[in-house]
Amino acid sequence: MTGSELGKEVIKKELLLTPKRPGVYRMINQKGDVIYVGKAKNLTNRLKSYVSESNHIIRTERMLSQTQKIEITTTSNESEALLLEANLIKKFKPKFNILLKDDKSFPLIYIGNKNKWPQLARHRGKKDKDGFYFGPFASSGSANWTIKMIQKIFQLRVCDDTVFKNRNRPCILYQIKRCSGPCVGYIDESEYKTAVEDAIEFVSGKSRKIQKSLSEQMEKASEELDFEKATILRDKIKSLNIIQSSQRINEANLIEADVIAGYKESGKTCVQVFFYRSKQNWGNQAFFPKHDPDESLKNIMNSFVAQFYENKSVPKLIILSDEIKEKALLEKTLSKKEKKDINISVVKTGSKLNVVKQAIKNAKDSLNKKLYESQNNKELFEAVSRKFNLETNINLVEVYDNSHIQGTDSVGALITYGEEGFIKKRYRKFSIKVKKNEQDDYGMIKEVLNRRFKRAIQEKDNYLSFPDLILIDGGKGQYSTARNTMNELGLYDIPIVAIAKGKLRNSGNETFFYNEKEYKFEKNDPTLFFLQRIRDEAHRFAISAHRAKRKKNISRSLLDQIRGIGSIRKRALLNHFGSARAVESASLDEIKSVEGVEDKVAKKIYNFFHE
Repeated sequence: MTGSELGKEVIKKELLLTPKRPGVYRMINQKGDVIYVGKAKNLTNRLKSYVSESNHIIRTERMLSQTQKIEITTTSNESEALLLEANLIKKFKPKFNILLKDDKSFPLIYIGNKNKWPQLARHRGKKDKDGFYFGPFASSGSANWTIKMIQKIFQLRVCDDTVFKNRNRPCILYQIKRCSGPCVGYIDESEYKTAVEDAIEFVSGKSRKIQKSLSEQMEKASEELDFEKATILRDKIKSLNIIQSSQRINEANLIEADVIAGYKESGKTCVQVFFYRSKQNWGNQAFFPKHDPDESLKNIMNSFVAQFYENKSVPKLIILSDEIKEKALLEKTLSKKEKKDINISVVKTGSKLNVVKQAIKNAKDSLNKKLYESQNNKELFEAVSRKFNLETNINLVEVYDNSHIQGTDSVGALITYGEEGFIKKRYRKFSIKVKKNEQDDYGMIKEVLNRRFKRAIQEKDNYLSFPDLILIDGGKGQYSTARNTMNELGLYDIPIVAIAKGKLRNSGNETFFYNEKEYKFEKNDPTLFFLQRIRDEAHRFAISAHRAKRKKNISRSLLDQIRGIGSIRKRALLNHFGSARAVESASLDEIKSVEGVEDKVAKKIYNFFHE
């Protein structure tokens, strides 16, 4: 019996119990991993096709040969099956599905409207607070830039409620005219409310209307000889002009739309998503779905749309560069999800076609860059192998670095680099647990490698795969420690290279240690630049992890100094106020209002900070 025949036998047995209803099926291999997730309008008919058809494509044959078990979930309709399929693909990342990688939520701008003094903030995730949300923005940078402009023009507060309630004098944002100082009553409620309403209109695309209003106010202030107010209004108008000149008002008059374009070459695909809101282009993002090299662009785009919108807000219009096979089903599903009519279209003519062509060009350029970088990385990996005479090919490098100040807040860091660049999901930080290792660089290396690889050995299929090379920031001693640690774990075949700066700590004069030998590179060698670059990224990540830990410990240490305040009360205070600094500036009555803090304890806390 051939490999695929074994999978067909598994499906035949499952067919006896499979209902003729919509649903999702999961194919599972011998290890228990989900290798494929599919949906069907009629589960029985879909599974029968695997058994009855004789000429499956090679990928399907491979999938069937690995299938040891089938799991079925029925749904009430096909739309539910579509959403469940997208959700399970994201959860299990099956190797035979088209996978949307780097999926994430996009930043929004939030302006509260229920508070007395509404806050302006960047927001990600669920819209669980009352207020106005605008977005998505393609990047944090574009959202932050817009917030900065809103601060300049409308001077709304950006501080959180805890800080706002505990101010007794304005912060520096007031001094530089980015906030109107509502925390200390420097603006009345009605004037602030007007500024909030104007800010909402501005982000909604009505900047011309706001500019006209500001111009009228400036003229009135000049007539009344209130030149200070007129100057402030003039500066606001200037900021508006900067924004209007930088905003790309799209020729296709897209009010609320996403333009999604795909480009496939050399077995890989880039999908570009452009966000249009309030007639403005709010940026674009490139995605590189994982798929079989022979997969059609039509199928890739279909899967992309389903997975992309599974956990995101959907605009009224989605414009695609290519036809997809489930357009009607996706429209129906997304309309039901959003409780509004969603239209998916593929334009052939007109101004919208120019927007699509631009998106396709971006997808092509991004893919070509990705393919070039991937090829370049392969060449660099090969150069590293040649330099150190490694016996194995390199596709994955792990880099380790440590960070501490005089043995405090010690952190070990791991970053990973593959053929397509830095792999952020494989970054890890290790808070040093063994006390004696906190001031011992060798002890830290040993602890970090032990913790990382012991877990990988114990959970081989559920943790990080082994790298092809380990790079350690350090000299001969660090190399020996790392090599001995890996040998003790039985991992003799993973090569380790240590990279040490020169005596003057100057970059460019590094010495490398491998297999009891020292190596040097020519100063302009691209391979040296490559190794420096990934070493520097590990150093950056280690320092950022160390700073975050130190900041956390500093904020907690204030409360740790108060005798009789246990961990439960500390947690209650931090949850209520947000930070130890906020507790310090709180009034006695505010401290008393915290659940679990009695009057006597509240007085002790208040006196600690104010006596």
